[in-house]
Amino acid sequence: MSLFSSLKSMFSSDSTPAAPSVMESESYKGFTITPAPMAEGSQFRVNGTITKDEQSHQFIRADVLSSKEECAQEMVRKSKLLIDQIGESLFR
Repeated sequence: MSLFSSLKSMFSSDSTPAAPSVMESESYKGFTITPAPMAEGSQFRVNGTITKDEQSHQFIRADVLSSKEECAQEMVRKSKLLIDQIGESLFR
């Protein structure tokens, strides 16, 4: 293996990231919150969707947590806060 190949393998990944695992949805003030934690190594990134009627908002944050369940709870908590703060303006 050449030096260049060794360096390239250190900084790139041949594996594709796993698809987010969609978890049970929760209703809140007419909105539907669906957590979908994204696996990143041994941690999970806060991710999911907030929907109301035909409108949808992809919710992704920089936060990473150690368990899928903890990550889903954090997504729901942050989504509720966002809904309380801006409501339907979320879809603009």
